[in-house]
Amino acid sequence: MIDRRGAIRRIAFALAAGPLGAAAPLASARAQQSFQQYVPFLIDLSGWTGNQPDGMAMAMPGASIVTASREYRRGDARITVQVVTGPAAQGALGVTRSEMKLETADMHVSASSIDGLQVARTFTVKDKAGAVIVALGPAAMFTLTFNGVAEDEALTLARQFDWKGIQAAAPK
Repeated sequence: MIDRRGAIRRIAFALAAGPLGAAAPLASARAQQSFQQYVPFLIDLSGWTGNQPDGMAMAMPGASIVTASREYRRGDARITVQVVTGPAAQGALGVTRSEMKLETADMHVSASSIDGLQVARTFTVKDKAGAVIVALGPAAMFTLTFNGVAEDEALTLARQFDWKGIQAAAPK
């Protein structure tokens, strides 16, 4: 499975690097703490043990990237929820933009509208693994990645999070 948090941090660092490869300083102390605004949305889930929420914020001239995430466990099952804003979200949202559905014996992929938001879902049957990606704006998304969870349960879990509230808190 892809280490999404690590990938986003590497992308953020690459975007911050100047022409000589030096990381640009953060714009302000406020930018350093802006991931905290999403922490209240990373709720406890009944029957699951959640780790402490984590996050990162980076600001530079012309771009800002914020991630807030929380991991949960229930026996061997794992889920990770994440709010991502900025260029990293912008690039990942393409999958939510078309209403499509693909089903094979091994996997399911679909994109549709749920509660007025574009949502993409992936599921690998063998691993009971996949993702729910919710477009919250042109450069903001909510994701729930899972392993050891049934496809319908993953969507039910994702819908327990306040997508509209996160959308209201996200930059426009």
